[in-house]
Amino acid sequence: MKKQQINSLKEQFILSKHITHLNHGSFGACPKPIFDNYQFWQLKLEQEPVNFYVNEGMQHLEKSREALATYINCEAQNIVFTTNPSYAINIIAKGFDLKEGDEILSSNLEYGALIKTWDYYCKKAKAKFVMSEITLPISSKEQIIDEFFKNVSSKTRAIFISQITSSTALILPVKEICERAKELDLITIVDGAHVPGHIDLDLSKLKVDIYTGACHKWMLAPKGCSFLYINEEFKNRFDPLIISWGYNVNSNFSDHHELQGTRDYSAFLTIPTAFQFLKDNDWESVSRTCKELVLNNYEKTASILNGKRICPVSADYLGQICSSSVKTVAPERLKAILYNEFKIEVPIMELNDSVYLRFSTQAYIDQNDIDLLHQALETIKKQTNLIE
Repeated sequence: MKKQQINSLKEQFILSKHITHLNHGSFGACPKPIFDNYQFWQLKLEQEPVNFYVNEGMQHLEKSREALATYINCEAQNIVFTTNPSYAINIIAKGFDLKEGDEILSSNLEYGALIKTWDYYCKKAKAKFVMSEITLPISSKEQIIDEFFKNVSSKTRAIFISQITSSTALILPVKEICERAKELDLITIVDGAHVPGHIDLDLSKLKVDIYTGACHKWMLAPKGCSFLYINEEFKNRFDPLIISWGYNVNSNFSDHHELQGTRDYSAFLTIPTAFQFLKDNDWESVSRTCKELVLNNYEKTASILNGKRICPVSADYLGQICSSSVKTVAPERLKAILYNEFKIEVPIMELNDSVYLRFSTQAYIDQNDIDLLHQALETIKKQTNLIE
């Protein structure tokens, strides 16, 4: 990707120019053309609220759903829009019909909020949420698969796993894990929050029963735009979190979950515009350049932090986001110094008694931005005892 193209794309984002934004992974960032479309739908809703909610809006929502289904290669009738993946997984965990003694098999690398979700509903049903320990650093895909299934038992009903983990930012071999799970006759549930627009996603090739992904992260949609996919076999087994006007409307899966009365679903309607933006700006090339930045800088970041690589430096495990372990007695203070003194937005997260610094690359990021992070970390090491 040429420097001129990078600068042009930077100008498309609304992000503050006073901050070095290295945390795209948490909430994403929306370019101006997509955000303008978002505001267009909000204005249209306010101008004609009755017609929008009763008639026209539903038609546009269907178009967005069809566009998304084409992009992730599944049937439009099997997906519904949700505000975020946590909302989607709450639908599944609450409606799973867990029995006493049942087990849900997962890993110790999952997103904290969803560990809480499964833990809550499993305890309520006197079931068990089992987290297999994936040993870091990763040595191979086979290691991940073997360690994940080490705790499978006759009581296991389903697996729940991230395709790209949150704190550790690892791409996991979900295709192979789902294949093994189906051999064991287990329901497969995948958290793909970081996947759409980031790495290839073709639901027709995954042996996945249930999948959720965020559109507001790497697909660049406005905040609060995600989806839940449930295959034909299971989609009518799960009640919506909110029973409202969509209940019993021609047994329509999308209406059942999406028709909730008055709410702003303008973000969902931007999906066609988001795809057009990605196409117009050759996003495959943009993403490839961003991934190269991660691969080129991962070793140095880990070295500065006195940490170890948590995986091989390979596209098999790393996308546009990566984490390095850091030994620090005060992770919150370290993050605050990076933001307040160096104007760098980068997450520092605790998981399983370890601390990770995670940085993301996106079209508005170049090598200079990562150099600023490295320089800031070097300065903090020299001037404080925050990095051991």
